[in-house]
Amino acid sequence: MKLGTENKKKTILALVLVVLAVGLLVYQFSGNGENAPSPTAGTAANTAAAKSAHKTHALLAHSLDPTLRFDLLKSSEDMTYKGNGRNIFSSQAPPPEIPQPVAPAMPGPETVQAPPPPPPSGLKFYGFAGPRNGAKKVFLLKGEDIFLAKEGDVVDRRYKIVRVGTNSVEVQDVLTNHTETLPLGAG
Repeated sequence: MKLGTENKKKTILALVLVVLAVGLLVYQFSGNGENAPSPTAGTAANTAAAKSAHKTHALLAHSLDPTLRFDLLKSSEDMTYKGNGRNIFSSQAPPPEIPQPVAPAMPGPETVQAPPPPPPSGLKFYGFAGPRNGAKKVFLLKGEDIFLAKEGDVVDRRYKIVRVGTNSVEVQDVLTNHTETLPLGAG
């Protein structure tokens, strides 16, 4: 059975490192030498430093004391909370402020303006189709598009043919209910 101690140099090095680690741990937990007397304890600067260190140590020891201190509680009773109105227990933001409407400086006479007339359909009456006695169909042009329709049909998904006359056609815009008369165009 081998213990791994065949290499003497490595074994000695490992033992030295273990001893140093134990020594460092003992030094850390012993208080870092704070209670050790200083070699020049008689000087005034060292005395002041010792007193401030003693006060710090006493304050630390006093703050770890679990007894109830009424003097500290009394001083905190006199303080008043002056918040900004925000509820610290609410996760929602407060509603935004609604601005008040400003009255106009000079009220003027109210004039009701009629809505502007809708734009023209762009359709042109081009001619008739079908028998003279029966239901007439009309040719309508819009740009390069040609439509063939009779009364009641909807053209260009927007314009309804209301009446077909001998020289004109009445077209109603189904979106605005505006009626337009298209005269027979020379074409």
